[in-house]
Amino acid sequence: MKVSKKIEQSQKEGKIWWSFEYFPPRTAQGLQNLLDRIERMRNLGPEFIDITWNAGGRTSELTSEMVRLCQGVIGIETCMHLTCTNMPREKVDVALCEAKKHGCRNILALRGDPPQGKDEWEAVEGGFVHGIDLVRHIHKEYGDYFDIAVAGFPQNMLLPPEERDLEIKYLKEKIDAGVDFIFTQMFYDVDIFIDWVKAIRAAGITIPIVPGVAPIQTWNGFLKATSLAQTKIPQSFMDALEPHKNDDEKVRAIGTKLVADMCRKILDADLGIKGLHFYTMNLEKGTKMLLQELNLVPRVETLKPLPWRQSLTPNRRQENIRPIFWANRTQSYLSRTENWDEFPNGRFGDSRSPAYGELDGYGVSLKQTDEAALKLWGEPKTFDDIVQLFSQFCLKKLSALPWSDQPVSGETSIISKELSKINQLGFLTINSQPAVNGAPSDDPKFGWGPRDGYVYQKAYLEFFVNPELLEILISEIEMDTKMTYYVINKQGDLRTNSHSEGPNAVTWGVFPGKEIIQPTIVEAISFMAWKDEAYDLGIKWANIYETASPSRQLIMDVMNNSYLVNVVHNDFKDTKAIFTPFFKAGEKYAASRATANGSAQTNGDLN
Repeated sequence: MKVSKKIEQSQKEGKIWWSFEYFPPRTAQGLQNLLDRIERMRNLGPEFIDITWNAGGRTSELTSEMVRLCQGVIGIETCMHLTCTNMPREKVDVALCEAKKHGCRNILALRGDPPQGKDEWEAVEGGFVHGIDLVRHIHKEYGDYFDIAVAGFPQNMLLPPEERDLEIKYLKEKIDAGVDFIFTQMFYDVDIFIDWVKAIRAAGITIPIVPGVAPIQTWNGFLKATSLAQTKIPQSFMDALEPHKNDDEKVRAIGTKLVADMCRKILDADLGIKGLHFYTMNLEKGTKMLLQELNLVPRVETLKPLPWRQSLTPNRRQENIRPIFWANRTQSYLSRTENWDEFPNGRFGDSRSPAYGELDGYGVSLKQTDEAALKLWGEPKTFDDIVQLFSQFCLKKLSALPWSDQPVSGETSIISKELSKINQLGFLTINSQPAVNGAPSDDPKFGWGPRDGYVYQKAYLEFFVNPELLEILISEIEMDTKMTYYVINKQGDLRTNSHSEGPNAVTWGVFPGKEIIQPTIVEAISFMAWKDEAYDLGIKWANIYETASPSRQLIMDVMNNSYLVNVVHNDFKDTKAIFTPFFKAGEKYAASRATANGSAQTNGDLN
């Protein structure tokens, strides 16, 4: 969605909104760390983010890659900076083409800073001289496809009157060339900002203004940033911060209150501004503290329009159904289905027939390095060691498993004890969801989708299990007509008690003025495709250990001899019923093992 439409929608709803800015890091590891941070900070509820185009255009390819990942994988609306610096027309066109391909609808058009090592800005041959030239070019090539933003400089109010008026005139010319909203440079003097807003409004500029807000992180960082941008610092800020300049925590705490007061004045100033744009500097804590100080709490509808992270690339924007199996492996699912001609929308039908991309084409890997994986999972020597890892993960005492890069979700907390128990019984769970019977759509644990709705879930479990324990479990499940299962081995032999060839919706929502939405399903073809990946992840885990080591042999044996199973309890009103057959089967299996061990001991004594 275009940012101007998001602003318009927020104005109609009378809500305050916020957004974040990030810049491309210099290293591959820095990029991965930043993407992880953007993923976490998405939970702070930004309406959109923007990605800078570094001075001189040196990180242009990285900016485009970040836009692709943020739009497609993280699923957050992204605005891309684009500068004239070191950018011939052909390079600009490539950047715009890539942005459109990734589903980006928003461009911040800038002249840019001088190239690195130069004091004066100069155009490259075949490039653009002014920001307005870039604005006109974008419109010429793409019409109204992109929302175009430009920068605004409140500190122009400190210029001599003639220069100030000339800068406002230049800004008005840019707006008239087809600009949709304005991002301002960071500032700390709120009175200067308010005067500037009134001045440009008086000049006939009516488009939305988005104030740029920079959290104060450290004393030295504050001085450096304000010096580079030649930002006026109110004396009250200096008086409050300088006595504590050697105490970063104190500076951050005081700075948070100062900047929060500035934000409140902007929002209360009757300027028609109800949004704030935070210059995060790729840091999390300062922005989070500022949002907390302002009591700006994200809406569930903003965070989770669907229970899974929606991709915003053009061909997937209408996708609203996915199999549950990739709940913890989003990027894998996106990669293995990227060549589909269409994506399930309303019903999971023919779109599944092209099947999924082969693992050979995508590849399976653990997120952790071998060193990090060893530190996380140690060196299991017995099956009970493996059981303890799975059990600890369910109890949030372990941060990841090979099948899940992230800790268990908040909704899992209501079944964490039951999950831990069935793992102790020998069922190694890799995916689950609890039953939910009509939770409000804004519920902090289970909610998703538009406001004033209700959401539902069937209980779901997915796990590895040995053949003997599986047969006992199946006999227990068969006694409950409300339970369905799929069982598959490493070779791909499938068995099920489901009599339906279609999908089983395990998550759905009911919302005012809409058809029932069924975004998460269980079905056979997807499960068979997921099977290869599930087993391969276990093998990748085994391969972090030395070839002849007990740990590698143990994990390989588990993968080679276990079945992969998923179970759904179709009575969503009974929240714990799904666990009953597991508890019974586990007890019977333990008793049979004890009897067998006792017989063996007796025979040994007789011999």
